[in-house]
Amino acid sequence: MRRAAPLLALGLFIAGAAHAQTEVNVDPVSEDGVRWFNSDEIPTFKIAEDGTVDWPTFSGYRRYHAECHVCHGPDGEGSTYAPALKKSALNLDYYDFIAAVTGGKQAINAAQNQVMPAFGTNPNVMCYVDDIYTYLRARGVEALPRGRPAKRAEKSEAFAEAEKACMEG
Repeated sequence: MRRAAPLLALGLFIAGAAHAQTEVNVDPVSEDGVRWFNSDEIPTFKIAEDGTVDWPTFSGYRRYHAECHVCHGPDGEGSTYAPALKKSALNLDYYDFIAAVTGGKQAINAAQNQVMPAFGTNPNVMCYVDDIYTYLRARGVEALPRGRPAKRAEKSEAFAEAEKACMEG
């Protein structure tokens, strides 16, 4: 039994470390006038105590439903055709998520047949990819329920300027 205690402690330590690594960093700590960022400087959402969703996350809801839900299902829940993106946005590194949206993804073998087109030249996706990402992460951690967010912040002038510059670029 004495030998089992150190092994048990080591197992609990490793399990705790693995659990700590799976924590999703979604806490907003800074903003640049357009969007919120977590401590890793990755775009994130901010939802006020009264349920008001920041504008970029609301924009992500709108863009997701305009461009992504046809394949990936409403509210990031997935479909028989394509996987649930609300989980992908939690499991994929931010840069891998952007790469998949930009360049597409293809996984064809005996077990699966997944083909996602590249959206890198589509400004209706690429100008809002961070918004879509934050919306999906909010859905993934269940900070947002299914459906249209009931309350949203107003679009800031800085967001409108960035949006215009991207769409014209």
